[in-house]
Amino acid sequence: MTDSTKDEADRKKAIFDSMSERRQKQILKKGYEKWDPFQEPKDPIDIRQDKTKRTSQMLIREFFQSLDSNDYSNEYGRGAFEICLGIINDNEKYQGMFDFACWYNELLKKEGQHKE
Repeated sequence: MTDSTKDEADRKKAIFDSMSERRQKQILKKGYEKWDPFQEPKDPIDIRQDKTKRTSQMLIREFFQSLDSNDYSNEYGRGAFEICLGIINDNEKYQGMFDFACWYNELLKKEGQHKE
């Protein structure tokens, strides 16, 4: 065992020993060897970026600024933000919703029903 491996094992044990008994039991149930207290935390939602390197907050702000009117409901805003987060997080449910909305928009245009 190298010094760095031993040091990491000692730190892992120290972290484990400082936890509550209940939390220790949860870790032991899943397996102490599998437990990694040194994992990097996931990015918070507010700093995750899409393919254009924009955060969800930047995208939503740009979207609402692009609207012709500021007269929209809270429900409309929540829906826009929810699909924004879903798409940024590559959630298939929201990708399906987006694809359908794009397809339906094109269908309406083709049939002369699209509102401008």
